[in-house]
Amino acid sequence: MNNKDNKASLFKLFYTFASIGAITFGGGYAMLPFLEREVVAKNKWASDTQILDYYSLSQCTPGIIAVNVSTFIGYKERGVKGAIAATLGIIFPSLIIITAIAILLTSFSDNIYVDRAFSGIRVAVCALILNSIIKLSKKSIIDKMSLSIFILILISLFVFHLSVILVVIIGIVVGLLSSNILNKSDRVKTNEVDK
Repeated sequence: MNNKDNKASLFKLFYTFASIGAITFGGGYAMLPFLEREVVAKNKWASDTQILDYYSLSQCTPGIIAVNVSTFIGYKERGVKGAIAATLGIIFPSLIIITAIAILLTSFSDNIYVDRAFSGIRVAVCALILNSIIKLSKKSIIDKMSLSIFILILISLFVFHLSVILVVIIGIVVGLLSSNILNKSDRVKTNEVDK
C-alpha cells in the first residue's frame, strides 16, 4: 500500500490514463492490457490481484469498464480529486477523436480505404480482447473451485442465456459460499493438526 508521499500526482493520473485512452481502440476490454501494463507493471498503483478485483467490480457497476477501473485507481491514489483526474484522462482522448471523426466521417464514409481501415481495426480489437481474456483467466482460474465456477457461469450464459446481472449475482453467491466452505475445511484441518 502506498503511503501518502508515494501517491501519484493528479497530473500523473490524468496523463497516464489519457495516454491509455489515446492509443486504444475498441472500448473497455481492448484497454485492459494497457491498463494492466501502466497500473500494475509500470506505476505499481495496484497488484495483479487488486486489478482483477477492479475489473470484476467495474463489470458490476454501470458504465464502461476502463472508465470505472480508472476511477477506482484514481480514488485509491488521491481520493475524489484523483478519481476525477483519472476519469477525465481516460475519456478526454475519446471525446477529441470522436468529435473529429463525427466532423469528417460524412465526407469519408463511402471511402474504400476508410472502410478497410475500420475492418483492420475490428480484427485488432478482437485480438486485444482475446488477449485480455487469456490473461484474466490465467489469474482467475487458479484451482478446481474457480474452474467449477467458471464452467457454471459459461453454462449459465451460453446454454441457459441468463441475464448478465443474474450471472454476476450467481458468481458472487457461489464465490462467497465456496470461500466459506474452504475456510471451514481449513479450520477443521488446523484443529486436527493441533490435536
